[in-house]
Amino acid sequence: MSLTTTPLSLFSHARPVAAATGAALLVLLGGALAAQPAQAAVNPTIHMTHGVEYMSGGIGQDEAQLMETVSPRWPASFEFAIKDGRRADFAAGVHVTVRDSHGTALLDNVVSGGPFMVARLEPGRYEVEARIGGQTLRQTLQVSPGAPAKAVFEWPAGTDMASAGTRTVR
Repeated sequence: MSLTTTPLSLFSHARPVAAATGAALLVLLGGALAAQPAQAAVNPTIHMTHGVEYMSGGIGQDEAQLMETVSPRWPASFEFAIKDGRRADFAAGVHVTVRDSHGTALLDNVVSGGPFMVARLEPGRYEVEARIGGQTLRQTLQVSPGAPAKAVFEWPAGTDMASAGTRTVR
């Protein structure tokens, strides 16, 4: 065998059918491996309460990227973090309540599955509460037609994380 031997010539001593079968197997195997994604991100589950769809997640780089990609397609998005000035810990397990302008809770104490949450809220003004441990932050959120609204909740370093999870971001 010479140094210029091609992979197909390795089968030259076998019958032509075996050579073709071996070559086809190599092509199929190579194509199948190339077609597989390194790791496919799975969409977090969409939940519904009081007629409002919402989704939360962002644990892990793939899921965080997915949540950031889909958030502009949802009328409202929320982000949760604990900051100390130089770095941030993304927070999960945040208890979220969203009330409409009449004070009716549309999302009532739902727990985020990660540092990002999106919701299909109708245009209007909402009061949003986000709670980690014993510390609650409140913001007003104005949802306008065709323009996604975002609220970022940042607790100071040292926030009691007894009932929530975190992930450091640098």
